[in-house]
Amino acid sequence: MTIAITRKISPRFNECEITHIERTPIDLKLARTQHEQYVRVLAQIGCDVVELPEEPDLPDSVFVEDTAFILPEVAVITRPGADSRKPEIESIIPAVSAHRPLVQVTAPGTVDGGDVLVLRKKIYIGMSTRSNMAAVNQLNESLSKYGYTVSGLDLTDCLHLKTAVTRADDKTLLINPNWVDASHFNGFDLIEVDASEPFAANCLPVNGKIIYPTTFPKTQARLIQKGFEVINVDLSELAKAEGAVTCCSLIIE
Repeated sequence: MTIAITRKISPRFNECEITHIERTPIDLKLARTQHEQYVRVLAQIGCDVVELPEEPDLPDSVFVEDTAFILPEVAVITRPGADSRKPEIESIIPAVSAHRPLVQVTAPGTVDGGDVLVLRKKIYIGMSTRSNMAAVNQLNESLSKYGYTVSGLDLTDCLHLKTAVTRADDKTLLINPNWVDASHFNGFDLIEVDASEPFAANCLPVNGKIIYPTTFPKTQARLIQKGFEVINVDLSELAKAEGAVTCCSLIIE
């Protein structure tokens, strides 16, 4: 059974952290409706959804991806880069510890889960405003016993590494090569986003399907052409908070 951990949207969602886009008002009711559709899609494709209650005083807490990342052997509890987000890990720890032993990033390390791309035994961490080399060094030390190597990657003009590149399956990546150097991923099949859709590189593969935003039809056509089964969700209100499809769940397989 695939487990998907999600969290309901905070009533203070309009106070979310914004880094690379202009702040625009978020329709909270619509954002919650869109998030509910996202959760339904996870359930429809076979996930056992664990929906955590909202955190009233943590505006970004719907983006549970940033609080942890899941490996077959352990779950890594992150230390988010924005101070306003550090308390989010407190309620994630019991939710994740039921399924994996825990490894935890500590000060001075900071890392958002959105900066973490796991490709087999290689883990790449985007050197964004939210993640640093102290976290890379800690994770190399704590995860080497499981055979993982952890590397930092430079980014350009985007919030997180998974804004620039995500895994479509074990051999295929969806990428915006203007935001991360594609040469890091030699040996993978690369699907480049359409030039008119720079934010289109974030996709969520679950149970043999791709959960993907409605807003990037040209890039979606490229995924379909490669044989992927795409299921659309509309997260336009969450995108105003720099959110995307990977951000709103922790997938445990």
